[in-house]
Order: sequence, then structure tokens, then C-alpha cells
Amino acid sequence: MDVLFNQLFSGLSMASILLIIALGLAIIYGSMGVINLAHGELVMLGAYATWALQHFFGFSILLALPFVFVAVGAVGWLIEKIIVQRLYSRPLDTILATWGIGIILQQIVRIAIGPESRFVSGPEILRGNIQIGNVYMSNYRIFVIVLSIAILGATWAIMTRTEFGTKLRAVIQNRSISECYGIESERIYSLTFAYGAGLAGVAGALITPLFSTIPTMGTGLVVNAFLVVIVGGLGSLFGTALAAVLIGQATALFSIVMNDTLGRIAVLICIILLIRLRPRGLFPGKTRN
Repeated sequence: MDVLFNQLFSGLSMASILLIIALGLAIIYGSMGVINLAHGELVMLGAYATWALQHFFGFSILLALPFVFVAVGAVGWLIEKIIVQRLYSRPLDTILATWGIGIILQQIVRIAIGPESRFVSGPEILRGNIQIGNVYMSNYRIFVIVLSIAILGATWAIMTRTEFGTKLRAVIQNRSISECYGIESERIYSLTFAYGAGLAGVAGALITPLFSTIPTMGTGLVVNAFLVVIVGGLGSLFGTALAAVLIGQATALFSIVMNDTLGRIAVLICIILLIRLRPRGLFPGKTRN
């Protein structure tokens, strides 16, 4: 039982990271219909920005988070303005373009910083564990779980309780009529893409004490995040959150019975069966036509 509870806690902490990454993907696809294959590289940029702030300026991860969000969000804004904005009516070209952008970002980091793994230390205030019986829970992982819930709540509030969210929902439902009422759809799309990119950067900052900070680190993470978005239902915030928890916990439970590799294979088989039964995911949301 102790092993089970420790694995479940580990799965929950992994689910919280996947949730933050997948939220950005879900928002971008749900509102803009863009499959952003460079999203993993935005996670990577967030990790390297955190390393740079700590290495050169002595920032802790907690202090670096808002700066990373703004910096990576600005990169996302530029990508949308310069490239993605011209390809909305060409989805296949958008996939190829964002894939190419991801490769370019990887190579820029590899050339400018190097391929070696970079170390980022966790916050001093969150070091140590909380022990309940024989279950050990890392203070930092608990912080990541709580922060991911807060980000989910803030994102829901932005999308449903603000003027920006109202305009975004209007554009999703009918872009042409929304523009007739004076809504600047291009500006809404740019800000949405920037927000999703900023969330990817925050996820990258949070995982630096847990994963190796290397140029290819975002590739595997974004695959899992895409699975979360597909299972949850494209464009659904609630479905994305539920799918992140289900996939994180399923991976942890299968890892107890099997090794990590077989556990991942078992999770993928379950996802394939689920998609076969529910092609639009658990809670399909409204997406851009």
C-alpha cells in the first residue's frame, strides 16, 4: 500500500505538469484550430529561460515564473504574428510550419547554449518532504500540484468571466459576425496564442528541478500533452484536467505492475480503445470552425 500511495502521488504530480502544458494546447486548438507542433519547444524555452535567470541573475524558480511567462508568451506572440496568422485557412501548412519552427528553436538553443544538460536548483523554501506514515510527498511537487490547480482556475476565469473571454467565445462561434460588431479577431488570436505559449513556458520552468534541461526535452512531454488534449476533448478545459489526472495516474499504476516502458504501452493501448469508442474525447468542447 505504501508503494501504491507513493506511486499515486508521483502520478498526480506528473499529471499537474501535463495539465499546464495541455491547457495551452487545448486553448490554442479550441479557439484557433491550430495544431502547434512547436509547443514542446516553448516548454523547452521556458526551462532555459529559468536556467538563465538563475545562472546569471540568481533568481529562484518562484521569482522567475512571471518573467518566464511574459518572455515565452512574447515568443509565441511573434510566432503567431509572423507565421501562423498567415496560415489559418491552410491547416496542413500550419502543422508543417510549427514543426519547422520547433526544429529551428531547438537548433538555436543547441548552438547558442550547447547540447549539455543544464542544472536548475529547486527553491530553498520548498526543499524537503512531508511524511504521512510511510508515504513521502515532496514539498516542491505539492507546490506544483497546487499551482496547476490555481492556473486551471485562473484560465477558466479568463475564458468565462472576462471581456477577453467573451470576445474569444464570440470569435470561436462566428468570426465574420464578430468582426462586424467591432471585435478584432486577429488581436484576439494573437493574445490567445501568446497566453498558451506563456503557459508552456511556466510548465518548462516548473519541471527544471525534475527533468534534464536539454534542447530536446519538450518532444516527449508535448506528445503526452497532445494525448491529454485528445482524451479530454478538444477545447474542453474540464476534460483536459480530467484527462491529465487519468493519464498520470494510469501511468503510475501500470508502472507498479509492469516496468515503465510496458506501462506506457498499456496506457497508449487504453487511449486508442477510448478514442475508438469516443472519437471526440470524454468532454468535447466547442472548437473553431
